[in-house]
Amino acid sequence: MNNEWMKDESLKGIAPYKLEFLQALVFESGNLRRDQMLPFFMAVAKRGQEKNISFSDQEIDAIIAVLKKHASPEELGKMEKILAMRGGMGSR
Repeated sequence: MNNEWMKDESLKGIAPYKLEFLQALVFESGNLRRDQMLPFFMAVAKRGQEKNISFSDQEIDAIIAVLKKHASPEELGKMEKILAMRGGMGSR
């Protein structure tokens, strides 16, 4: 996925540095196996905290919707796995 998704009109209210942070994560996570995802996301969460980067629920929903619009079928599959993990972690 290229960075065209960051120019989507529905993301105009989100700070560019947040979108750049996410874009870097998309590239870094591209080749991870399923067993590598949780440690990766734990490290990402720590990095986000260190840089004081956080997202509101509305920002997350907007970003997910835009990413789905711009994703290939393979990328959509990966996103669904990640979103399933996110839902599972939130319900604990």
